[in-house]
Amino acid sequence: MSDDHGYGDGHDDDREAHGRQEEERTFAALPPARGSAFARTWWGLAWLKALEDTALDGQQLKEGRRQARAGAVGAVSVRPGRITAVVKDRDGSSYRSDVLLQELSEDEWDRLLDLAVESAGHIAALLDHEMPPHLVEDAAAAGLELLPGIGDLDPECGCEAWDHCPHTTALCYQVARLLDEDPFVLLLMRGRGERALVDALQERSAARAATATTPGTRNLAEEAAAEGVPAEEAFAARDILPPLPAPPVLPAVPGEPPSLDTETEPAPGLDPAALEFLAADAATRAHRMLAEALAPGHGHPWRPEPSLTPAQDAVRMAAVGTPPSWVAARLAQGAGRRTAGLGPATRAWRFGGAAALAVLDEEWTPAPEVLARARAVLAEAWEDAERPVLRQSGAARWTVVGAEAQLRLGEDGRWWPFRKERGAWVPAGPADQDPAAALAGLAAREA
Repeated sequence: MSDDHGYGDGHDDDREAHGRQEEERTFAALPPARGSAFARTWWGLAWLKALEDTALDGQQLKEGRRQARAGAVGAVSVRPGRITAVVKDRDGSSYRSDVLLQELSEDEWDRLLDLAVESAGHIAALLDHEMPPHLVEDAAAAGLELLPGIGDLDPECGCEAWDHCPHTTALCYQVARLLDEDPFVLLLMRGRGERALVDALQERSAARAATATTPGTRNLAEEAAAEGVPAEEAFAARDILPPLPAPPVLPAVPGEPPSLDTETEPAPGLDPAALEFLAADAATRAHRMLAEALAPGHGHPWRPEPSLTPAQDAVRMAAVGTPPSWVAARLAQGAGRRTAGLGPATRAWRFGGAAALAVLDEEWTPAPEVLARARAVLAEAWEDAERPVLRQSGAARWTVVGAEAQLRLGEDGRWWPFRKERGAWVPAGPADQDPAAALAGLAAREA
């Protein structure tokens, strides 16, 4: 395949015209990925979807995935418009494989940088090596596609296949693992390295701040008062914006609620001990929220947690600590469960909150196309020699034949592991996009 569509190395003259040097990063060969997902971040999954939607031959995809899992992909070179690696076949032969992705033009980069500096959260997320979804959405609305779509990943391989072959497919699966750790890999493919991009963001942020304080223009304080700036965005972007106060210090432990054991009789129907428990729970939640806001990588805009039903909140309170038996009994009643049934529910909550609780309690019926996709994922998740025998034992449940293990498909497309204990199926681990990884995690915990 040629480079006359705006790909890869055919832009040297244009780069010199804009005074920009081509950058290149090389990543050492990654170890085999047996039993684990290739991508866990939303942007890594979007990269794989572009590959899987583009490739015409499902068998080539399956073989490439097998080669990537086996560690057949060598060191990966990433530069504007192109990724390259040597991929080994089962017979020992090697092929240079390239995948090309169109670079953004200088005008497109200018527009993207302008979008990025409009939000401190966008900048903070990028500096924390996360891909902010709102930046991608805003860019798409402006006609700029950061993530690849159908047909955007153009293969070029020494085996001379005209479509994606196992070698280019294996390379793409391996690059998904790199993208998970560092979205700047994608931005370099689009034409800008990390250092150049960070420098450009800092320059534009400084220019924006200077413009905002020019006489006759609206200053930053007025903008903040009119629109509001989330505190965590301001703290996360403190290295780019003008000096800001230090973030608050996280207390070592949650605060102690006041004692309600007084000489005054409580109002009818009010249980002081239960109220103390609720106050302690509120203090624990506030401490956790502050810890999350101050944690590294928490640069994205804060969004409130979804509202819980009284039954869900009762399970949540039982799961976050070790309540006294009388409190646990009341929480079980509030959750609409027997006391013995509160244990599996709290275990589900610890693994995945309300989503895990729904998988435990409810059995949903996937649409035919969703069910077909789930069966295809199960068929491709394991190598033939490693594949367990699965029996569909419900609309969205598959039991491992000969083992006390089960996989359940959630409505969000994730797979949840369960194990049988005393005749009942109970949650056994967190969810995973890859059913093999979910089941492997269960096996590891049992070992």
